[in-house]
Amino acid sequence: MTDKTPPPQVWPTLRATDARGLIRFLVDVFGFEETVVHGDGDVVEHAQLSWPLGGGIMLGSDREGTVWSLRPGTFGCYVVCDNPDELHSRAKTAGTEIIEELHDTDYGSRSFSVRDPEGNLWSFGTYRGEPRAT
Repeated sequence: MTDKTPPPQVWPTLRATDARGLIRFLVDVFGFEETVVHGDGDVVEHAQLSWPLGGGIMLGSDREGTVWSLRPGTFGCYVVCDNPDELHSRAKTAGTEIIEELHDTDYGSRSFSVRDPEGNLWSFGTYRGEPRAT
């Protein structure tokens, strides 16, 4: 099967107090792929984490005086996945704060929600959204 879906052109972004720690958490616990990380020492100027099913996020260290100023811990994201039961189990094993247990929704998704070490909210589920009108 050939997927003709264009690559994502919307990239959620966030800032982190410990960007390198957040990168490790997202890669190790949920399976994001570390595509690129620019920076020195503890400071991450720019990082791109790709999601295996497509898309991803961009993040960097919280730094005063930048024009792209976002308060760490205020981000929220929904991530489409094929394996919510496995991801939920990995999150629990890692001691992640589960804020909504694994459940089936009335709109056909199986999902759960967590809070990452920075305080950001993540929801993982099988719901892929509604098809666009043609």
